[in-house]
Amino acid sequence: MVNGVSLEVIATKIFEIRGKRVMLDKDLAELYGAETKYLLRQVRRNIERFPVDFMYVLTRQEVIDLRCQFVTSSWGGRRRLPCVFTQEGVAMLSSVLNSKRAIQVNIQIMRAFVKLKELLLTHKDLAIKIEALERKYDDHDVKIQAIFNAIKQLLETPKPEPPKSEEPKKRIGFHRS
Repeated sequence: MVNGVSLEVIATKIFEIRGKRVMLDKDLAELYGAETKYLLRQVRRNIERFPVDFMYVLTRQEVIDLRCQFVTSSWGGRRRLPCVFTQEGVAMLSSVLNSKRAIQVNIQIMRAFVKLKELLLTHKDLAIKIEALERKYDDHDVKIQAIFNAIKQLLETPKPEPPKSEEPKKRIGFHRS
């Protein structure tokens, strides 16, 4: 934990939008201990460092979707649509914001991004292994049932029927007369 910012706190502020993991400008400003307008002013002054794959502005629909996700009615009356920063964009912010806190928080954010990637890869590997096991043992239920049926048939010994003969059998032994 650096400056009261833990990896868990940072991880809760990372979202997936447009297929990329990103952080909102207001969350980054809060973590850096700066105002959002100051952070965005520094970005605008150094806009050549932030291509579209590093930072982009959300659409109105994306903002609505995020609000629905948080179950809030507004984010405090912003006049502009929020910007989001990818992992690369967050790394570039450290060169734009020149405070010690920004550098320390940036290091923690990078660690959080890496940790999330590791977790996702672990989950993907686990999911792949589970699918492989399911495919491997998919037909085992049918095979086990066939084995049980064969065992039941072996356990059920048929009762011998008495032999059918046309003549009555002679009695063996002593006879009383």
